[in-house]
Amino acid sequence: MKRRKKTALGILSVSILILALVIAGGIYFRWDENIINLVKEKEDETTQEESLENQSEESETPGEESQEMEEVLEEKDSKTTVVFTGDVELSTYAQKNYDAKGIDGLVTEPLRSELTGADLLEINNEFCFSTRGVQAPDKQYTFRVNPSYVSVLTDLGVDVAGLANNHVLDFGHDALLDTFTTLTDAGVEYTGAGNSLSDASKLVVKEVNGKKIGFLAASRVIPVASWNVENSQPGVFTCYDTTALCNSISEAKSQVDYLFVCVHWGTEHTDVLTDYQKPNAHAYIDAGADGVIGAHSHCLQGIEYYNGKPIFYSLGNFIFNETIDSTMAVKFTISSDDQVSVQLLPATASGATTSLASEEKATSIYNYLQGISPTVTIGSDGTLSQ
Repeated sequence: MKRRKKTALGILSVSILILALVIAGGIYFRWDENIINLVKEKEDETTQEESLENQSEESETPGEESQEMEEVLEEKDSKTTVVFTGDVELSTYAQKNYDAKGIDGLVTEPLRSELTGADLLEINNEFCFSTRGVQAPDKQYTFRVNPSYVSVLTDLGVDVAGLANNHVLDFGHDALLDTFTTLTDAGVEYTGAGNSLSDASKLVVKEVNGKKIGFLAASRVIPVASWNVENSQPGVFTCYDTTALCNSISEAKSQVDYLFVCVHWGTEHTDVLTDYQKPNAHAYIDAGADGVIGAHSHCLQGIEYYNGKPIFYSLGNFIFNETIDSTMAVKFTISSDDQVSVQLLPATASGATTSLASEEKATSIYNYLQGISPTVTIGSDGTLSQ
């Protein structure tokens, strides 16, 4: 009996021991399995993260390459536009329009967008900005504008004002000095007049898209000799003798990529050139000018190519009288590989508001210019070619 009990107890003890071992093994196996699963999950997460990073890098690389390619193409296709207008005089008609309608009253939006959209814009500033001075005696027309109207120039996007003309000294030295100050304060550079010969003949340089564009201005029309900066300061840079201007052009050419020369010359109200305009223009091109832009006649004059460079003998009035039958701006477009194209922007003015010419009127202007410009061809869109 006792032996059976002992045997039973032994069996029970062994069973308990086995059961304990089984339970312990199960716990160990479960714990080990959890560890294995945790390690595996961590490895999976790491692999997934690496995969996502690789995908991200792969997706970013083409984008970066695409962006770099766009930048290269943009740089390759970059173009520089330079626009010139004819005479600008803010007459009482123009001032009334500006007071009532702002810049819309002077230049309508389609034409204005050509001006403001250009990289550089130069005008012939045919008046002085001042409220001071004494009116020039024995002069039929004298032009003086309150400096507050310099906002017209900034509204149009004017970068350079040519002051070489026969009106900037209409109210004497004080008014001309005020003009210098007014333009400078407005951020508009000027050339063609100054406090000394070196100042009046100074080269204005503007850098756009890595290209240096230069501007010079001189006048062959002044009412009296004392306006010449060499005779009295401040004054106007003159070119009755072409030597000084040709020297300035030659010196400037090495400092810029493109050089434009604006000249006040000729006879008013006729498209017939004087005997000096052509030879003088050719001398300026020979000296290094890439384009010659004329003014003073108050009407359009002919266009010529000389040694592959364009000469505009006069662009006429741009903002001036209440009515302007025919005028134009000229747009030079310089490509990244230095190809230059030229386009005429024909315009008219009514009620002292200048606007792009209608298609019919534009054709009429092109035909007229073609008739007095035998060395050029004018396309239906105003594109100029030799």
